[in-house]
Amino acid sequence: MASLLKRVQSKMFIFAHRKTLGLLDGEYGSVFKGRSLDFDELRAYTPGDEVRDIDWKATARHGSPLVKRYVAIRRQTVLLVTDTGRNMSALAVSGEAKRDIAVQALGVLGYLAHRHGDVVGLVHGTAVGSSTIPPRSGEDHLERLLQEVHRSTTLDGGPSGIGRQLDDVLRTFKRRMLVVVVADEVMPDAGTELLLRRLQARHELLWFTVRDAELAASNPADAFDVADGSGIPAALAGNAAVRAAYHQASREREQRRQDLFRRLGIAEGRAGSSTEVVAALFAMLERHRSRPPHSTGGRAAGRGQQRAG
Repeated sequence: MASLLKRVQSKMFIFAHRKTLGLLDGEYGSVFKGRSLDFDELRAYTPGDEVRDIDWKATARHGSPLVKRYVAIRRQTVLLVTDTGRNMSALAVSGEAKRDIAVQALGVLGYLAHRHGDVVGLVHGTAVGSSTIPPRSGEDHLERLLQEVHRSTTLDGGPSGIGRQLDDVLRTFKRRMLVVVVADEVMPDAGTELLLRRLQARHELLWFTVRDAELAASNPADAFDVADGSGIPAALAGNAAVRAAYHQASREREQRRQDLFRRLGIAEGRAGSSTEVVAALFAMLERHRSRPPHSTGGRAAGRGQQRAG
């Protein structure tokens, strides 16, 4: 197979001019700004220390203010987390496979990390299980990650369920890192929301959504649900009232998902085509940088279209 990383880089330069790429590079560099540190020890508070560095539990036990002391980390770790279940083999709004848009987004982020000297790892899988490629550096390693995602995402793969990957990340990775989740239009259930809250407390967490295709946008006879392989009757898919109700429900679902991410303080990017990826990533990173301080305390849609063979 031809190099996926080279394909990603080619699309980056085709669909974004140099200034945009420079801004994107700068936004990526700001993610860890002021926090490219790792916890070392506690020490007594002295005037000029950041109030946010006070360890209030330790302070209560000790009887006088204690602050967390950090040491610099030379390289950051970026963990790419993505759904490679069969939902991602369905079509996106643009008519491209959602898998290909996901690879583009993962590739751009991985390439930015590589440019900054960071290491990149991958967690991917289905509702049944996950696979992990440990963080490493280098373009050859990044190519391997992209090939793994591309190869693993097929129509006859396992069911999608990004909650399984989030749980695996929470149990496996303890040190603070940048975690970027790429999935389709998932509406997190209560269990997934709890996982997101816990991950947000431990890591820098971002979410990138690949938008699903509309219901039977071209030929209603070709539409089916990739989640279970069931066809969507053409009489229903082509009915104007059904389509209007479907689009209204989709808009309401989208609004609920955006409200959830906003409430959790997680910046989300959205793209329905590979041409939108760079701009969507820039907007996501910008939202993450400018977001207000947050307090910390499903199942994928699976709709898509597939051409008859």
